[in-house]
Amino acid sequence: MKHTDTIIALATGAAPAAIAVLRISGAEAVAQTQKLWRGKILKEQLSHTMHVGWLYDADNEPLDEVVVGIFKGPKSFTKEDVVEISCHGSPFVVQKIIRAFLKNGLRYAEAGEFTKRAFLNGRFDLAQAEAVADVIASETEAAHKAALYQMKGGFSQVIAQLRQDLIHFASLIELELDFGEEDVEFANRADLKASVNRILAVLRTLVKSFALGNVIKNGVTTVIAGKPNAGKSTLLNTLLNEEKAIVSEIAGTTRDTIEDTLIIEGLLFRFVDTAGLRQTDDAIEKIGVARSYEKIKAAELVIYLFDLSQIQTPADYEQELHAAQAFGIPFLMVGNKVEHCNDFVYSTLASLPDHLLISAKQQDGIEVLKTTLLEKVQSQNFKINDTLLTNVRHYESLVHTSVALERVLNGLEQGITGDFLAMDIRHALQALGSITGEISSDDLLANIFSKFCIGK
Repeated sequence: MKHTDTIIALATGAAPAAIAVLRISGAEAVAQTQKLWRGKILKEQLSHTMHVGWLYDADNEPLDEVVVGIFKGPKSFTKEDVVEISCHGSPFVVQKIIRAFLKNGLRYAEAGEFTKRAFLNGRFDLAQAEAVADVIASETEAAHKAALYQMKGGFSQVIAQLRQDLIHFASLIELELDFGEEDVEFANRADLKASVNRILAVLRTLVKSFALGNVIKNGVTTVIAGKPNAGKSTLLNTLLNEEKAIVSEIAGTTRDTIEDTLIIEGLLFRFVDTAGLRQTDDAIEKIGVARSYEKIKAAELVIYLFDLSQIQTPADYEQELHAAQAFGIPFLMVGNKVEHCNDFVYSTLASLPDHLLISAKQQDGIEVLKTTLLEKVQSQNFKINDTLLTNVRHYESLVHTSVALERVLNGLEQGITGDFLAMDIRHALQALGSITGEISSDDLLANIFSKFCIGK
């Protein structure tokens, strides 16, 4: 398959709808559409114009009355000639039109091929191309804003500036190597050290931001854990405002994990209700408890729910706290059934940090719980409008860049020769360049764009 082929794909959903949009891109886009078109001469029409007419197949049978949009390169998404056909949204009609174009020599587009062509033709860099898929997949306002910021080039500008600073010193080091016999030092070592430290400071901030950026993009997996009858299922139902989980006074009712999502002020939380944590001889309940621990290990945050009516002594509470601490991940201690809590327990626990006292059944303290969860996630010194790292590939590249620059600093401290410094700087430049696509391979591009939907 060649990148010079003229390609076609359905750009809208495959289910029946009022309208479907077919996208065609390539040098033959307008000419091939004209072969099936009955109406104006399309090549004579201005770019970014819409035209109503009929499409016919090779046997001169009518296919559909459509609206054809003309977008002439380079002022199009792919920077090639693009035709967008709005037809009736019957899957049968869509397939007939596509088959008619395929018979005329067009090729069906691969996943992400339109965006890939836009990248290859210089419409935007690789980080911006990946952000296109993030915009499509965004489920919350925060995820949408982060993806738009990257798609508009905000993140790329930061990377470009870092790379430019490195290129400046790399060129001076390379110049020294050309004059090796002269023993000339073009790159001031103190300036180089200061520059590398400055770049590393930015990289560390970006790498640190991945914790928040990742949850903005993918959501916060939040497990509701605790002993049987602590009120976990009631809390899930109250948070979601629906009867998602079965609630019963019988201990061990929840035998499997139950999951659903809730958006809290623009952040997606993936809540997981789990089986009560206890020793049991019931074979089915044992499986449920084992799955609970699996979910806890994969969570970003645990709401450890305990029954306040069962807390009579400090030892009772210590047992619950130790159970939460044993998970080894961030947790929030939440005492439930506050209406059954005695005054001594209430006064003792209410003042402790990272503790909340609620009544899931009476919906008391639920809004405070939501706010606390949000604060827990955003506890890092970042704001959603800051430059946040949301892509794991970018994260790995920045880590590799940091490692290479740490080697540069160590080399400067040890006074190593310029050829070794140049090698580490090249590694750093290569890692940075892979983010925006200055340095890329066919395998990397294939892996990235294969995750896109067909038609985009």
